[in-house]
Amino acid sequence: MSEHAPVILDVAGLALSDDDRRRLAHPLVGGMILFARNWESREQLSALCAEIKAVRSDLLICVDHEGGRVQRFRSDGFTHLPPMRRFGELWLKDDKGREGSGAMKAMAAATAAGYVLGAELRACGVDFSFTPVLDLDFGASSVIGDRSFHRDPRIVTVLARSLMQGLLQAGMANCGKHFPGHGFVRADSHLEIPVDGRSLKAILADDALPYEWLGTTLTSVMPAHVVYSKVDKLPAGFSPRWLGEILREQLQFQGAIFSDDLSMAGARKIDGRDVTFTEAGVAALKAGCDMVLLCNESVNSEGGKSIDEMLDGLADAERRGEWAASEASEQRRLALLPCGPSTSWDALMTEPRYMRALHLLP
Repeated sequence: MSEHAPVILDVAGLALSDDDRRRLAHPLVGGMILFARNWESREQLSALCAEIKAVRSDLLICVDHEGGRVQRFRSDGFTHLPPMRRFGELWLKDDKGREGSGAMKAMAAATAAGYVLGAELRACGVDFSFTPVLDLDFGASSVIGDRSFHRDPRIVTVLARSLMQGLLQAGMANCGKHFPGHGFVRADSHLEIPVDGRSLKAILADDALPYEWLGTTLTSVMPAHVVYSKVDKLPAGFSPRWLGEILREQLQFQGAIFSDDLSMAGARKIDGRDVTFTEAGVAALKAGCDMVLLCNESVNSEGGKSIDEMLDGLADAERRGEWAASEASEQRRLALLPCGPSTSWDALMTEPRYMRALHLLP
């Protein structure tokens, strides 16, 4: 079996337990995702990240840190980043007699936000954030809402590219989500499986346009736990049609594909049948995901037993040939690790680029 570490898991507390270390050392584990419960201070977060890297230096330390209401670390000096909608609003505010000045300001502000976001995380040892949101703001989705830049896919694309440029300046990769678009449906896929009944043509001509236009800039993508019923009966994250035929072949996407969290309600049922975490993981990998996320299981009543069951189940399924390890997938995972040295927090606080970026935030 080739080296392929597709599982991204979480840990329960502020430091690693023996069980955490054992799980992180498992050959199928390629990274871990942090939550607010893993945060107390910058010093503690830096120590936790160092502990994780001591288990294996190539583990990808991830977090959902977008700005607005989705920002895991908010105290001890971390900048409160605005929701992405703020940049879309800024785009529309031209100075008197200066058409397009709002767009220029919005692009500069988005790049500044990407740099601040990436540099602050990297200063504490975090490698990667699941950002930017590319969903369009139809005004329908409560789970997306102000996390979206705008309704217009052109504005979303340009502002996302600007944010990604800022991330890149900090040495951080990016993740466009939630492919092909989560903004049209009202239901929250954390709680149920939303169904979008639009045609493939309609989705590709609107929601999916940022993925087409950003194809060479996106380093990773996360599909939606949404069923697009006119395209496939399977949610996008479990669909070979969406991930293989449309994203990889038609849109020519070359980067990494993450599953969304397999513990979400939208991932626990496939084709009308309740599935185990192992079955969901196998389905996601077979559909074309390079990595699968299993979140918040370390804090369940059985001390993360479900994580061990999934890791054992995936190893058994690989031996049975139910999914095949992929060297290309592993290379895409490793490509998400940061490039270049990080700046320490103290040095960052007086760095001219960082200080200028803070000034540009709306």
